[in-house]
Formats: sequence, structure tokens, C-alpha cells
Amino acid sequence: MPGVFVSFEGVDGSGKTTQLELLAERLRAQGRDVVTTREPGGTALGQAVRSWVLEAQAEPLAPRAELALLFAARAQHLQQVIEPARARGAIVLCDRFTDATEAYQGAGRGLGAELVRELDRLICGGARPELTLILDLDPETALARAQTRLRRAASGENRFEAEGAAFLRRVAEAYRAIARREPERCALIAASGAIEAVRERVWRAAAARLGW
Repeated sequence: MPGVFVSFEGVDGSGKTTQLELLAERLRAQGRDVVTTREPGGTALGQAVRSWVLEAQAEPLAPRAELALLFAARAQHLQQVIEPARARGAIVLCDRFTDATEAYQGAGRGLGAELVRELDRLICGGARPELTLILDLDPETALARAQTRLRRAASGENRFEAEGAAFLRRVAEAYRAIARREPERCALIAASGAIEAVRERVWRAAAARLGW
């Protein structure tokens, strides 16, 4: 069977990472070859970029520098991880992809969607998942969840949470705009409520779109 590329998107605290892991578990139980990965991350270069982009640095990144680093990591990720897995017929589940850059850097940082899409075309060839699952949650709830998670994990990956609710509102609206613009690729999923309830919403959307 041909490989399938699925991305999970949403503001920090929406539960996308948890839902990706639950979907991977369900698919593996069915005997499917599943590769899970994330952005920034997935490769040595991606992990280095992740520390620069997500952790507070003594020398803050300029927004355009941040954008350039993300696309460099994505190009490497596509070549090293995503495309080989798809070629062998695996299901690739990725925690964030280009939509995250349009939402966070394009809308959140104010760089604009057009710049993000142009760089995507030039550097990554406009690569897109077959399906993008966008976990939709109001920014205030998402921010509270994210801050609780960071305290429990003692994580330093807090640059975007530190931007506050107004920043996340811009990000959340950008995600909704992407879903409206590309309804054939994107499924907007309510992320409120119990984890198991959201899990079933994710499964129904994925199964319906991909024929599972």
C-alpha cells in the first residue's frame, strides 16, 4: 500500500501530541507500519533547531532567522525521515508541519502567510500531508494546559507559551483560516473534553478521510 503522511496541528496545550501517540498506538495494534516524528525535530539538525526555537536563549532569535531555521530543519526532515518512510508504505504521523510555521511565524510573529508559503515552495517544494488534523481549543484553556504541563515536566521549551494569550489567539485563528482554505486536506477537531472523547473524534476523522 502507498505510504500516508498525516500531520497533527494546534496551539500548544491542545493535546495534539497525546492524540498523535494514541492514534499511533491504535494503528500499530492493527499491524500497520507507523513512524512518529515531530517538528522541529526528527533529525539531528531538527533537534538542534528545536532547542534554538523553543527554548529561551540569551540571544533572542529574530523572527526571520527563526523562520529560516525551521525551513532548513524541515527540508532535512523530509529527505531523511518522511519521504523514505512514505516510499516504503509506512504511515507517518508528524507532530506539526508547515501549517505550524504559517500559524506561529506567519500570524503569531506577524511575518505573513505569503512569505511562509513562498519559502515552503522554494525550500520544501510545497510538500503537504494527505491529512492534517487540527486540534481546536480556545487559547486561554490551551495556555493553562501548556503551563501546567511545562511545570510538571520542568521543560525549558516555553518561548511561545511566554508570548501569552493574545499571541495564541492569532495562532488559533490562523489554524482555523487554514482549515477553511483547504477543507479537502484539513479536519478541524474540537479538542475540549476528555482525552478519550477527543481520541474518538480523531479516529473518526482519520478513518473517514483515509478509508481506514
